[in-house]
Amino acid sequence: MKLLVAVAPERFRDEELSEPMKIFKEKGIETVIGSTKTGECMGMVGDRIEATVVFDNVAASDFDGIVIVGGIGSQDFFWNSQELIGLVKEFYENGKVVAAICLSPAVLALAGILKGKKATVFASPASTYAMKNGGASLQNEPVVVDERIITANGPTAARAFGEAIVNVLNA
Repeated sequence: MKLLVAVAPERFRDEELSEPMKIFKEKGIETVIGSTKTGECMGMVGDRIEATVVFDNVAASDFDGIVIVGGIGSQDFFWNSQELIGLVKEFYENGKVVAAICLSPAVLALAGILKGKKATVFASPASTYAMKNGGASLQNEPVVVDERIITANGPTAARAFGEAIVNVLNA
Protein backbone atom coordinates (compact mmCIF):
# COMPACT_ATOMS: atom_id res chain seq x y z
CA MET A 1 0.00 0.00 0.00
CA LYS A 2 1.09 3.53 -0.73
CA LEU A 3 -0.08 6.90 0.63
CA LEU A 4 0.54 10.46 -0.47
CA VAL A 5 1.12 12.54 2.66
CA ALA A 6 0.49 16.26 2.05
CA VAL A 7 2.56 18.57 4.25
CA ALA A 8 2.56 22.38 4.15
CA PRO A 9 6.01 23.81 3.38
CA GLU A 10 5.86 25.78 6.65
CA ARG A 11 3.95 25.50 9.94
CA PHE A 12 2.53 21.98 9.58
CA ARG A 13 1.55 20.42 12.91
CA ASP A 14 4.40 18.08 13.85
CA GLU A 15 2.45 15.40 15.76
CA GLU A 16 -0.16 15.19 13.00
CA LEU A 17 2.64 14.02 10.71
CA SER A 18 4.86 12.02 13.09
CA GLU A 19 2.18 9.97 14.87
CA PRO A 20 0.43 8.63 11.73
CA MET A 21 3.82 8.11 10.03
CA LYS A 22 4.94 5.83 12.90
CA ILE A 23 1.81 3.72 12.40
CA PHE A 24 2.24 3.61 8.61
CA LYS A 25 5.85 2.48 9.05
CA GLU A 26 4.84 -0.23 11.57
CA LYS A 27 2.25 -1.53 9.09
CA GLY A 28 4.63 -1.46 6.11
CA ILE A 29 2.71 1.25 4.27
CA GLU A 30 4.86 3.20 1.82
CA THR A 31 4.56 7.00 2.01
CA VAL A 32 5.49 9.82 -0.34
CA ILE A 33 5.68 13.36 1.05
CA GLY A 34 4.07 15.96 -1.19
CA SER A 35 3.69 19.72 -0.85
CA THR A 36 3.23 22.92 -2.81
CA LYS A 37 7.01 22.86 -3.42
CA THR A 38 9.76 20.27 -3.08
CA GLY A 39 12.45 20.50 -0.44
CA GLU A 40 12.51 20.88 3.32
CA CYS A 41 9.23 21.55 5.11
CA MET A 42 9.26 22.97 8.65
CA GLY A 43 6.80 22.08 11.38
CA MET A 44 5.30 24.44 13.94
CA VAL A 45 7.47 23.01 16.73
CA GLY A 46 10.60 22.31 14.71
CA ASP A 47 10.21 18.99 12.91
CA ARG A 48 11.60 18.93 9.39
CA ILE A 49 10.70 16.64 6.52
CA GLU A 50 11.63 16.55 2.84
CA ALA A 51 8.84 16.91 0.27
CA THR A 52 9.84 14.96 -2.83
CA VAL A 53 6.85 15.76 -5.08
CA VAL A 54 4.60 18.72 -5.83
CA PHE A 55 0.87 18.19 -6.16
CA ASP A 56 0.63 18.89 -9.88
CA ASN A 57 3.09 16.03 -10.55
CA VAL A 58 1.00 13.42 -8.71
CA ALA A 59 -1.52 10.94 -10.13
CA ALA A 60 -4.09 9.49 -7.73
CA SER A 61 -3.80 6.18 -9.60
CA ASP A 62 -0.30 5.73 -8.12
CA PHE A 63 -1.65 5.73 -4.53
CA ASP A 64 -4.18 4.04 -2.26
CA GLY A 65 -4.99 7.28 -0.46
CA ILE A 66 -4.07 10.81 0.51
CA VAL A 67 -3.42 12.08 4.04
CA ILE A 68 -3.43 15.86 4.55
CA VAL A 69 -1.56 17.05 7.64
CA GLY A 70 -2.88 20.10 9.49
CA GLY A 71 -1.46 23.09 11.29
CA ILE A 72 -1.55 26.80 10.51
CA GLY A 73 0.33 26.08 7.28
CA SER A 74 -2.66 24.13 5.98
CA GLN A 75 -4.84 27.23 5.91
CA ASP A 76 -2.00 29.34 4.47
CA PHE A 77 -0.86 26.94 1.74
CA PHE A 78 -3.56 24.32 1.11
CA TRP A 79 -6.94 26.07 1.25
CA ASN A 80 -6.15 27.95 -1.97
CA SER A 81 -4.14 25.21 -3.68
CA GLN A 82 -6.15 24.31 -6.77
CA GLU A 83 -3.68 21.47 -7.42
CA LEU A 84 -4.34 19.88 -4.01
CA ILE A 85 -8.10 20.49 -4.20
CA GLY A 86 -8.11 18.84 -7.64
CA LEU A 87 -6.14 15.88 -6.29
CA VAL A 88 -8.59 15.44 -3.41
CA LYS A 89 -11.44 15.25 -5.93
CA GLU A 90 -9.48 12.74 -8.04
CA PHE A 91 -8.70 10.51 -5.04
CA TYR A 92 -12.34 10.64 -3.89
CA GLU A 93 -13.82 9.98 -7.34
CA ASN A 94 -11.55 6.95 -7.72
CA GLY A 95 -12.63 5.40 -4.41
CA LYS A 96 -9.34 6.06 -2.65
CA VAL A 97 -8.93 6.90 1.03
CA VAL A 98 -9.07 10.65 1.68
CA ALA A 99 -7.93 11.73 5.15
CA ALA A 100 -7.34 15.14 6.73
CA ILE A 101 -6.60 16.37 10.25
CA CYS A 102 -6.82 19.67 12.18
CA LEU A 103 -7.51 22.59 9.78
CA SER A 104 -7.05 20.39 6.67
CA PRO A 105 -10.58 18.90 6.51
CA ALA A 106 -11.52 22.33 5.13
CA VAL A 107 -9.63 21.29 1.95
CA LEU A 108 -12.06 18.37 1.59
CA ALA A 109 -14.98 20.77 2.00
CA LEU A 110 -13.48 23.13 -0.58
CA ALA A 111 -13.12 20.15 -2.94
CA GLY A 112 -16.86 19.52 -2.59
CA ILE A 113 -16.55 15.96 -1.26
CA LEU A 114 -18.12 16.50 2.18
CA LYS A 115 -21.71 17.25 1.11
CA GLY A 116 -23.88 15.20 3.49
CA LYS A 117 -20.81 13.48 5.00
CA LYS A 118 -19.98 13.31 8.69
CA ALA A 119 -16.68 15.04 9.46
CA THR A 120 -14.74 16.92 12.10
CA VAL A 121 -12.23 19.78 12.04
CA PHE A 122 -10.14 21.91 14.39
CA ALA A 123 -12.79 24.52 15.13
CA SER A 124 -11.95 28.08 14.12
CA PRO A 125 -14.35 30.60 12.59
CA ALA A 126 -12.80 30.07 9.14
CA SER A 127 -12.63 26.26 9.31
CA THR A 128 -16.16 25.92 10.68
CA TYR A 129 -17.46 28.21 7.94
CA ALA A 130 -15.63 26.25 5.23
CA MET A 131 -16.95 22.93 6.54
CA LYS A 132 -20.56 24.10 6.83
CA ASN A 133 -20.37 25.88 3.46
CA GLY A 134 -19.08 22.62 1.95
CA GLY A 135 -22.11 20.73 3.28
CA ALA A 136 -20.35 18.70 5.99
CA SER A 137 -22.33 17.31 8.91
CA LEU A 138 -19.97 18.49 11.66
CA GLN A 139 -19.40 16.05 14.50
CA ASN A 140 -17.87 16.93 17.86
CA GLU A 141 -15.58 13.86 17.87
CA PRO A 142 -11.77 13.51 17.72
CA VAL A 143 -11.88 11.21 14.65
CA VAL A 144 -14.75 10.69 12.24
CA VAL A 145 -14.90 8.01 9.53
CA ASP A 146 -17.57 8.28 6.81
CA GLU A 147 -16.97 5.53 4.25
CA ARG A 148 -13.46 6.22 2.86
CA ILE A 149 -13.21 9.77 4.25
CA ILE A 150 -11.38 10.15 7.57
CA THR A 151 -11.19 13.45 9.44
CA ALA A 152 -9.66 14.35 12.81
CA ASN A 153 -9.77 17.51 14.91
CA GLY A 154 -6.18 18.08 15.93
CA PRO A 155 -2.89 16.90 17.41
CA THR A 156 -4.38 14.96 20.34
CA ALA A 157 -6.23 12.80 17.81
CA ALA A 158 -3.14 12.15 15.64
CA ARG A 159 -2.52 8.56 16.76
CA ALA A 160 -6.19 7.54 16.49
CA PHE A 161 -6.28 9.28 13.09
CA GLY A 162 -3.39 7.15 11.83
CA GLU A 163 -5.03 3.98 13.18
CA ALA A 164 -8.35 4.88 11.50
CA ILE A 165 -6.57 5.37 8.15
CA VAL A 166 -4.95 1.92 8.40
CA ASN A 167 -8.30 0.35 9.35
CA VAL A 168 -10.06 1.88 6.33
CA LEU A 169 -7.19 0.92 4.01
CA ASN A 170 -7.44 -2.70 5.23
CA ALA A 171 -11.26 -2.88 5.09
